[in-house]
Amino acid sequence: MARKADGAASGSAAPIDLIGEAGRQWHTHWGDDAVPSMLATTSIMRAQQILMARLNEILDGFDLTFPRYEALMLLYLSSRGSLPLGKVGERLQVHRTSVTNLVDGLERSGYVERVPHDSDRRMMLAVVTPAGRSVAEESTQALNAAHFATAPLTKADLEKLTAVLRKLRSDADGFALA
Repeated sequence: MARKADGAASGSAAPIDLIGEAGRQWHTHWGDDAVPSMLATTSIMRAQQILMARLNEILDGFDLTFPRYEALMLLYLSSRGSLPLGKVGERLQVHRTSVTNLVDGLERSGYVERVPHDSDRRMMLAVVTPAGRSVAEESTQALNAAHFATAPLTKADLEKLTAVLRKLRSDADGFALA
């Protein structure tokens, strides 16, 4: 069933752009200056929800979620196939509690093991297992085949989107724009 702007289900009405409707409401209450920022932000957040649902659907057959996939690939692509848990958090830009949960899930699936660091007994390493390497390759093939769930966007759309969002990431993360 389609949804009306008020969220009520309708029998035959075509779906409406709820974010566009919010933009019209924003304009009425707060004027033109606030509308572009609100529309961009809510569009990005909705796109994130859409992509996460699509990616998780693809990865479900591999006993992965997208956040676990990211952690697994970080380990898979590391030079030794292992990283200290703190470094995993830094590179994924997540809190250490999230790292613990990600590694716990990967460990339950048999894709990662925790091992003590060779020279620093206080440090634990997350190490990708052979099963983890195999599922990293298979799941990446599935994601690549689905173009990371970005349909119906074209290559040109994706390149423009990446360039625009790079400005926001550069400002927040402190790297230089080339």
